[in-house]
Amino acid sequence: MGFDNNRVVVTGVGMITAAGKNVSETWKKVVSGETAIDKITRFDYEALNFKVSLAAEIKDFEPELYVEEKKEVRRMDRYCQYALAAVHEAVMSSGLDFKNDDKLDKTRCGVIFGSGIGGMETLETEIAKYNINNNSDNNANKKGATRVSPLYIPMLIANIAAGHISIKYGLEGYGFCPVTACATGAHAVGEAYRAIKHGYADIMVAGGSEAAVTPTAVAGFQNTTTMSVSGDKNNALVAFDKRRNGFIIGEGGGALILESYNSAKARGAKIYGEVLGYCANFDAYHITAPHPEGKGAANAMRLAVKDAGINQDKIGYINAHGTGTQLNDKTETAAIKSAFGSNAYNIPVSSTKGVVGHMLGAAGAVEAIFCLNAISDSILPPTANLREFDPECDLDNIALTAREKKIDCAMSASLGFGATNAVLVFGKI
Repeated sequence: MGFDNNRVVVTGVGMITAAGKNVSETWKKVVSGETAIDKITRFDYEALNFKVSLAAEIKDFEPELYVEEKKEVRRMDRYCQYALAAVHEAVMSSGLDFKNDDKLDKTRCGVIFGSGIGGMETLETEIAKYNINNNSDNNANKKGATRVSPLYIPMLIANIAAGHISIKYGLEGYGFCPVTACATGAHAVGEAYRAIKHGYADIMVAGGSEAAVTPTAVAGFQNTTTMSVSGDKNNALVAFDKRRNGFIIGEGGGALILESYNSAKARGAKIYGEVLGYCANFDAYHITAPHPEGKGAANAMRLAVKDAGINQDKIGYINAHGTGTQLNDKTETAAIKSAFGSNAYNIPVSSTKGVVGHMLGAAGAVEAIFCLNAISDSILPPTANLREFDPECDLDNIALTAREKKIDCAMSASLGFGATNAVLVFGKI
């Protein structure tokens, strides 16, 4: 094995978001700028006295379409179900038959798939059962410990989605589960790229999923004051806008099939694009706030472009992290300026979170696919709801309406709690 410097291409894509059950449905809404954000239905936010009332929830989801045995649906947290839904589409679009193709070396096919939070719904359900069944003055009647499900831990932990993917498709190769908050999906794609580039695998399933529209998760984010408390779905998550006041949580999953160029060509696979570069680093500044000058993010952008082996002026579009918080948007703007210098003003930038919400651990994978679509379709998606430009966010922000433009390379930036950054560069092939 060792460093072989393989070219790495994308041969499959899949996603499930509040805007659509697949890539094409979601992309159509992203390009139109039609938001999927709406009132929370997972819990009664009014009765619980929440300030936050909006989320980007997936409606009418049928996990049985993606989980072969119905009883297994009850044994999975929603975030795992979303993972399998996204991977199903990615595998189908790749033309790979992991189960029946005897020519595939399963020890060279791996999984890097993560979640920023993991099974929050399971966590809340099981703790509630524990507490309710211990609500007695009589010690003999305290049965909370016996009421907790034996599947509690397997459903809760963040690496179980990767495990389910590996088991379902029989993938025995290189893999693990990154847990890096909002950068998780991007780190998964980047590390899968490196696994193939450096010769540890031929084919990788990569991505992230999240299902954190739950009372304690929303309450926790709400109380960090990073969430929008607007009740107007069309003016809640307003990235790079002077009126921005926080993010709106979204849920779902995104998955990509990464493959060595030689493997893809040998089997005549459709190639969606090439992964050219990647960088992961830290701000080393604060656990939730970005560096005020965007220092870590800027370095990640520079190093991702260097890894791609291209000139900076080849970047034709940046899908920004763009959460709609006061701090993120102005510091991310500063990071782009620092990384690209005067050329920063020549690069179109947008945030797609105004449509699908902030999908946390799934965001980086979903936004990576948006970059691939932007390259292949020559359409740069807009920032939904961007109407009042902020002098602190003064780049070429694409507002409201998609822009037709042929580009060869696109960048996706993901910045997470814990001062962690991940930047990916994709190219046309």
